[in-house]
Amino acid sequence: MLMSRDKIGQLFMVGFDGMAVSADLAAYIKEYKPGGVILFSRNLESAEQIIELTNELQRCSPHSPLLISIDQEGGRVSRLPKGFTIFPSCDVFGRCNSSELAYAAAATIAKELKAVGINMNMSPVLDVNSNPANPVIGDRAFGATPAPVCELGLATVGGLQDNHVVACGKHFPGHGDTSADSHKELPVVTAPRERLEQIEFPPFRYAVAHGVATMMTAHVLYRALDDKRPATLSPTIIGKFLREELQYDGVVLTDDLEMHAIIDHYGVEDAAVQSILAGCDMPLICKDRNREMAAISAVDKAVADGTITGERLERSLARIARLKERFLLPYRPVVISDAKLVVGCRSHRALLRSIDQARERFAKTGA
Repeated sequence: MLMSRDKIGQLFMVGFDGMAVSADLAAYIKEYKPGGVILFSRNLESAEQIIELTNELQRCSPHSPLLISIDQEGGRVSRLPKGFTIFPSCDVFGRCNSSELAYAAAATIAKELKAVGINMNMSPVLDVNSNPANPVIGDRAFGATPAPVCELGLATVGGLQDNHVVACGKHFPGHGDTSADSHKELPVVTAPRERLEQIEFPPFRYAVAHGVATMMTAHVLYRALDDKRPATLSPTIIGKFLREELQYDGVVLTDDLEMHAIIDHYGVEDAAVQSILAGCDMPLICKDRNREMAAISAVDKAVADGTITGERLERSLARIARLKERFLLPYRPVVISDAKLVVGCRSHRALLRSIDQARERFAKTGA
């Protein structure tokens, strides 16, 4: 069964350089028709500039509105520029033990993102900070035990999705018990399945059961689950565990396929194909245009030669279409006059102050 390039492109979320839509970026989006884009600090300067950027990106995709995503966790993983309300890292909410504050912060982030045309946040982090030697999670996690991560993770999902921004739980099935950074190398987790079930899995099970719209995979090798392939590329972990056992039918994104955990061991093209065969819906490639085009072409070829069946592809396309229908339609451009009333407004700054005060009280009293 042959599929058109238009459909293949919908599976991909891509990044780019620059703060404006150049002629070649516009031509690229119009030709390859990616389903989404991801923005980083390199793309963002001010509310006015972000509005111009997101509106122009959407004009390049009249056939289907783009998922426009960002990593706005708070703390050290914050991409938004000065003028937006930037909340502290997740561990602060864990120490404050307040799902109300976590919900309010996520709702505020959602309102500010929506105001400038960003409709998806790669949050919450559902990893448990179970390994003190972990170089990449640390204060990005809500806690070192599953209970606060379950509670505050769900509050974050609610704050985002109740305000019509797509939430993304990450990094399935858990990046907390690693001593390596998957941006730099392939982490290996040797813990037995029983420990993973007790510590790492509960927040993901909880978020799936309570309606998190999307999930992001971990580029981590879990010996107890699949001793050959990292989760992103594992039919055992994504297809059998996430899809069948947990019965998750939301959109599954890969973490960035340009990270060294992947490119040191696989080509980006091969990884994109393998991730879809494993059960993922959207390969994420955050920067290199040539890699993005090569990966789209590789999936196109895999469909043409039957490696990826048309039925398999249609399942992913249907999930992505449902997600867009729920959160992106009807699409309307954003305007600066509305954004000025929302971004960094007085009530948002007051919430940030109250969180800072709660953090200070906890630091002094431990409660």
